[in-house]
Amino acid sequence: MFIDILAAASAATEAPQTSFGFVQAIEEGGPVTWSLLAVLAIQSVGSFYILITKWLEQNKVLKQFQTGHSAFWRANSLAEGATRLEKNSAWRQLVDDALAASNEHKSMTDSLEAHDWLHGTLARSESTINSSLAAGLPFLATTGATAPFVGLLGTVIGIYRTLINIGIAGSAALDKIAGPIGEALIMTAIGLLVAVPAVFAYNFLQSRNKKIAAQLSGFSTELLANIASNGAVKPAVPAAAAKAAPAAAKPAPKA
Repeated sequence: MFIDILAAASAATEAPQTSFGFVQAIEEGGPVTWSLLAVLAIQSVGSFYILITKWLEQNKVLKQFQTGHSAFWRANSLAEGATRLEKNSAWRQLVDDALAASNEHKSMTDSLEAHDWLHGTLARSESTINSSLAAGLPFLATTGATAPFVGLLGTVIGIYRTLINIGIAGSAALDKIAGPIGEALIMTAIGLLVAVPAVFAYNFLQSRNKKIAAQLSGFSTELLANIASNGAVKPAVPAAAAKAAPAAAKPAPKA
């Protein structure tokens, strides 16, 4: 009997168990921490969306150049070559703008002004294409630069709530500080997990955009030289593959 009473008293004075985990740690911060977590989630989803969509767009532009460049310059004229390029592609846009500028410059009496007009038109066309390819990259740069600080803000809030709990409890009990400290560490880790992929994605896409920009610049120079020389200047391209010879006829059966 005496043992049972002691056991009951010990159970009554035993500290309540506190559950710890991701949700519990985030709940410690309240609406502010949930809002920061939502911001980080939006940044993360947006970063991966931009990475995938821009990567597919870049692959399409690069493939169009590989498959259409040689076929274009094997044509007898720029107008004929334009029909061999995919419609609404960056390369077709350059050719169409070059042909339009060529027709317009015929009304100019000064050959230098005509050259500048054609060069400026191609430069504006390149700038438009490069701007389209770079769309979304500022979001990646912003995410990479700000996500760690968003997580750090969650860390600051966690530490602040820890100090409040210590002040209210009058002692630094583990069950009063573990939750906010866990929240602080989790928010810092989430901020870094969002920022690092965004930075890698930005650098990866930016390097590919520079490659495309170099190809656009080279193609524009080829167009300008061809128009200025009335078609005499063309880049060297491999000849079209010859069609396979028909299969040899089977020998006639012997009589």
